[in-house]
Order: sequence, then C-alpha cells, then structure tokens
Amino acid sequence: MKKSVYIETSIASYVTARPSRDLIQAARRHITNEWWEYRRSDFDLFISQYVLDEAGDGDSEASRRRLELLEGLPLLQSTEEAVLLAEALIVKGPLPQKAATDALHIAVATIHEINVLLTWNCSHLANAELLGDVQRVIRSLGYEPPMICTPDELMGE
Repeated sequence: MKKSVYIETSIASYVTARPSRDLIQAARRHITNEWWEYRRSDFDLFISQYVLDEAGDGDSEASRRRLELLEGLPLLQSTEEAVLLAEALIVKGPLPQKAATDALHIAVATIHEINVLLTWNCSHLANAELLGDVQRVIRSLGYEPPMICTPDELMGE
C-alpha cells in the first residue's frame, strides 16, 4: 500500500514556476520538479479546497498553471473536526492567527490520516522549531500527526 501525501500549495507553485535567478528558488524548483516527475507515482496524492483556493490566487496565468497541475487529484473534505483542530493549533499551539490556512492544511491532513504533508512553507509548516508543539497539540486531541517535510526529504534513497 502506498503512503498518502497531502500536496500543499507551495508544491504546485514550484512545479509550475518560471525559472528564477534566485539560487534558493531555483534549487527548490528543481528539487520539486524532480520529485514530481520521479517520485509522485510512488504515493497516493491528495489536496483540499484550501489548496485550490490558494492556487487560484494571484497572477491569472500562474494560477491557471497551478490549478491545471492539481486537476484530478482527490479532494479531502474539510470537516468541523478539522476546523476545531486548526483552531487548537493556533490557540493552544505555536501557530499565529495569520497562519490560519496553514493550520487548516495540517488539520485536514491529520483528520484524514494522511502520512505526509509535503510543503516548502518553512515558516509555519516544515519548521523544526514549531513541529514539536504542533505534534503535541495534535496528539493531545487524540490524533496522529502527519510527517511534515519538503520534497528533498521525500526523495527516497
């Protein structure tokens, strides 16, 4: 059985991004495209409406490319349970109010028992300083948190 992966919006952004002269952005784009091309078939991929909403924002051409990439991926439903978990990640946990959508990404992945949340959002999601508190809140409410990582951490051996 394949592991399940929640594709957060930043993944679609990097896969569809135009080349950049910024070395970090260029490296992330390259790694993400490598993962998308060679590793994604090893996993069952999922998104949520929150991903689609974020992917649809911004430049119309860029949003079209992101939404086209995400088309056909199974959509995980947000539930009242997920909303309550997201609120707990802000009230009882380390996430600031401005990261409400990030909390919802974590909550939807958690409620649906997704194995991995894949992201390049290292401010609020793939952040080692926050991860322990995020996991603590999730476990205190009786759930098992997904592993949160970047594509380079999910490249295999």
